[in-house]
Amino acid sequence: MNIVDRFLKYVSFCTTSDEETNMTPSTPGQMEFAEYLANELKQVGLTDVSLDSNGYIMATLEANCEGKPVVGFIAHMDTAPDASGKNVRPRIVKAYDGNDIVLNEAENIVLETAKYPEILNYTGQDIIVTNGKTLLGADDKAGIAEIVTAMEYMVQHPEIKHGKVRVGFTPDEEIGQGADHFDVKAFGCDWAYTMDGGTIGELEFENFNAAAAKIHVHGINVHPGTAYHKMRNSMRIAYQIAVMLPRFQTPEHTQDYEGFYHLIGMNGTVEETTLSYIIRDHDRTLFEYRKRELEHLVRKINTEYGEGTAEIEIRDQYYNMREKIEPVMHIIDLAKEAIAAVGVTPKVKPIRGGTDGARLSFEGLPCPNIFAGGENFHSRYEYLPIPSLKKACEVILEIIKRAK
Repeated sequence: MNIVDRFLKYVSFCTTSDEETNMTPSTPGQMEFAEYLANELKQVGLTDVSLDSNGYIMATLEANCEGKPVVGFIAHMDTAPDASGKNVRPRIVKAYDGNDIVLNEAENIVLETAKYPEILNYTGQDIIVTNGKTLLGADDKAGIAEIVTAMEYMVQHPEIKHGKVRVGFTPDEEIGQGADHFDVKAFGCDWAYTMDGGTIGELEFENFNAAAAKIHVHGINVHPGTAYHKMRNSMRIAYQIAVMLPRFQTPEHTQDYEGFYHLIGMNGTVEETTLSYIIRDHDRTLFEYRKRELEHLVRKINTEYGEGTAEIEIRDQYYNMREKIEPVMHIIDLAKEAIAAVGVTPKVKPIRGGTDGARLSFEGLPCPNIFAGGENFHSRYEYLPIPSLKKACEVILEIIKRAK
């Protein structure tokens, strides 16, 4: 199966993850997809193919020469809950002409070049788009297609000398749980790469330090006609907390290495309100400061309204992998060489997010991130230039050939 057909098959599986189910994988579609992938890996000729009860897949391309390191390639099976991943209807735009793309004429859903000018970089290329009702799923089914296709190629070309290669596919990366049950020891690699980046050429070994915070505000409800000096409206207090944070330290006002506070949920009544935040910063010191600042605001509220009015829970999610990659920078140099070898300019940049590789790096598996090729992830305007998909696959092959 060629890489495009493989990708189009993969996006037919609904694998949206859901952090509310408290299960692994968090949704049944992920296990259905995992079963399909495990069988496919056997068919292309990999060995030691395993699928555990949590939906994690591992497999091996056996070495055909000695003295080479064991390198791994990892991608995730789930798609983000930010947009629907059910009934994905992909379409290939042949030789994109540089104009707006009508995704859905009936509902007037258009991928506009004025809003998404990056698409003009792919003029003349074949591009896979959606029908405007769902995301596409290139994040990260493009990564999976690239890895499987590369493994198939290596099996079919035994004349290429290479060391042992390990493949790993994970569930629930999009809800921050992709590495929860990943067995680094069983994977058995010297290092690995996640194929989970975006634009062609991207190579990333820095990411945000990340935490999630929930602030619970407790109010007192009284009939509004007799509420004078009695009612305590938890929603108004929660809003007070929200506006005390720096106005311009939010995702829509930050870029590059700048961190932020991001209010992702607000649910409440007069009696009870919960604010859900994610906290991000590349700098570990500033990251710790941001957490302390939220705790400080909760203390201020309790001073004003009474102890116990507000409570906060903060949970660290992952840390900046840079400190774990810097001692083994040869794996970055190898990836740069591989990207350049296939005719692409390496673009080393920080991730304004995280990957499974960030957590795995802190568990003893250095794991930088390489482009998968898609654009506008987590959106109905997501698209995948086919040349980018193919080049990422070529990069995997070059890394396998060059690893030493």
